[in-house]
Amino acid sequence: MAQPFTDESHPAEPYPGTRPDHCFVHVDETGWPVRPDLTMESGWRVEPENIDLDQWLANHGEPPLAGRMPVLGYGSNANPSKLTWLREELGLEGPAVVLRARCEGLAAVWAAGLRKRDGQRPATLAGAPGVTEEHSIWFATPDQLRVLDRCEGRGLRYRLVRVHTGRVVLYNGGVIDSVLAYTAGSNKRMPVLFNGRMVRCSDVSQRGSRVLGERPAMNDGLDVTEIHGEPSADDWPELLFVYGTLKPGASAWHLMEPHVVETEETHLPGTLFDTGLGYPALRPGPGLGVPGHVLRLSSPEDALPLLDEYEGEDYRRVRVVLPDGRIAWTYIWTAALEGMAELPDGWDVHQIRSTPQP
Repeated sequence: MAQPFTDESHPAEPYPGTRPDHCFVHVDETGWPVRPDLTMESGWRVEPENIDLDQWLANHGEPPLAGRMPVLGYGSNANPSKLTWLREELGLEGPAVVLRARCEGLAAVWAAGLRKRDGQRPATLAGAPGVTEEHSIWFATPDQLRVLDRCEGRGLRYRLVRVHTGRVVLYNGGVIDSVLAYTAGSNKRMPVLFNGRMVRCSDVSQRGSRVLGERPAMNDGLDVTEIHGEPSADDWPELLFVYGTLKPGASAWHLMEPHVVETEETHLPGTLFDTGLGYPALRPGPGLGVPGHVLRLSSPEDALPLLDEYEGEDYRRVRVVLPDGRIAWTYIWTAALEGMAELPDGWDVHQIRSTPQP
């Protein structure tokens, strides 16, 4: 079983430093490995304690994954020693959640200018058809994102954007569409051209990058939407998986309908239980699959607070991976299951034992 590690095993110099080949959470100069696990409410397990990632974060007094935003880390931001530097120099607080991802059609390439701080050449992001690289997704809290803004020189050196180019896939198979990332915001952070080509960081070392010159590319080959203001964790994803009273035609569909752009039948791994209160309880995990609908919301940040209130304290909103890899919100049951019967395949809301709540 994987064990915790310290910053010393992943030095920050030379830029971009080294990074673990697995997902991890990091705090106090120490990292704990993280693995996908369908039996956990968050979908992730922290080793070696074998504890749910959301519970591990709660034990540290910090928000769960649902309160965090996925930001692509393709340079030094996945380096544990860099995370400690951010704490010491820029006031980063709380655990950093860094999940590995396969990036298709995207590449970390060397930028045209050098860093004033140490003269090293930084990385920038570029579109790269046919290329696959391993990078990381930092699930950042709003406060952590503000620290990253300062570190990256948002609005000066880099822009905060949603990237529509390529495909980003987490180790649990979840596809992060329109991932947040910091991309070139000035000529010095545009990709450098050497012999007319962009140069991938994986092909040339920091030392070797010194001979590349400072000729910036005209564009980085990315399709992006720049973020203005502060993004919210509720902004992503736009999808919601519903399996009970919120399904089309069910008793609470009227709450959903004004916010829904399209609907589609699907299923989700897990088990449904009869609460005896007129609505079902979902627990994540392996299984044949819970039938339901995936809804595309016109404005998640408007709809989700209303649904949080409707679902109440016995449910918790989490992000889950659908069978086709899309990530969606859903509500899982967190109260006790004592006395509840498992609902059979093909159940109908009318089979639930008692009448719906008033």
